[in-house]
Amino acid sequence: MNLLVTAGPTREYLDAVRYLSNASSGRMGYEVAREGVRRGHRVVLVTGPVALRVPVGARVVRVTSAVEMRDAVLAEAAEADALVMAAAVADFRPRRRLPGKIKKSGRRTLEVDFVRNPDILTEVCRRSRPRVVVGFALEEERVAEEARRKLRAKRLDMIVANTSAAMGAAAAAFRLLGEGFEREVRASKRRLARLILDFVE
Repeated sequence: MNLLVTAGPTREYLDAVRYLSNASSGRMGYEVAREGVRRGHRVVLVTGPVALRVPVGARVVRVTSAVEMRDAVLAEAAEADALVMAAAVADFRPRRRLPGKIKKSGRRTLEVDFVRNPDILTEVCRRSRPRVVVGFALEEERVAEEARRKLRAKRLDMIVANTSAAMGAAAAAFRLLGEGFEREVRASKRRLARLILDFVE
């Protein structure tokens, strides 16, 4: 099986040195990629900036921004049998990246105009959908309800829902949802990777 996995955060630069990002460690996607290799699949890992060891046997595509991740995923999706979209992609980016470093002198405030980033899962499912697509949803309220809405809106086969407590953690509570099933587990990300691959296979 050709398995495409995304991992880590994206960085959306304000200027040459400052960026907006999030607390994703990338561990979830790396565990899925590592488990895929262990099971003998051909794994492509599209990863944002993280401080993790590359899973031996996976082909790694490094990206920084959400737009770069979208381009990389679309380039690989046509050959993929399954996609596990574990990356924590920024929803917005500055409309314009300023050259150099923004100086604070003479400023009391700084206004930045933001635009929406592309919805990578929606684009993949519309243009070159792999046979199985698994997404993630970070929600703080009405977790199951919001996750199921995203499952249907994005035409996913399964969605893994969690709260911000899972970001950077080795283990957390997760809710796995698909058409006709819902399961709540507390697990390490390594064990969750096994559960995800069991479903994909």
